[in-house]
Amino acid sequence: MYPEHTDRTPAVRAPEVHQPTPITPAAPYPAPLVPVQPHGVPTIASVVLPDGRVVTGYAMSPVQPEPVAAKPAVSRAAVNVALGGVGFLAVCGGLLLLTTFITALTALITQLITLAAVIFGGWIAVQVFGHRSETSGGNTFHIRKAVFKRNHFNG
Repeated sequence: MYPEHTDRTPAVRAPEVHQPTPITPAAPYPAPLVPVQPHGVPTIASVVLPDGRVVTGYAMSPVQPEPVAAKPAVSRAAVNVALGGVGFLAVCGGLLLLTTFITALTALITQLITLAAVIFGGWIAVQVFGHRSETSGGNTFHIRKAVFKRNHFNG
């Protein structure tokens, strides 16, 4: 980044030598496992076939099948299907109750709206078509001793 100074001679350094320090593990690594035959080397057997050929190989004991576990009286699939059916019926019952509740609530709201419309409409009808008394307002003229002659008013 900065230029080196050229007016001085560089100092000669002695080279440093670093010797590597061996790392000793805290715990020695376990030795690798060597595969071992469980029963040693099997015996060699020879078989003469009916056509005269001889086949040689290792004698092997036949593989014994594992014992079959006793099956439960009811299979797991049947239990799962039954539990699924019970859960489905519970959900359907809940949905049926929910739809019934929503239907009843809708009917109640409709009836309340209809009742409000009837009451408000009746109040409007009474206001429009109701009888007014003479003292209820308006201009009242009392004309007494008025004489009408030849379509002329003399009062």
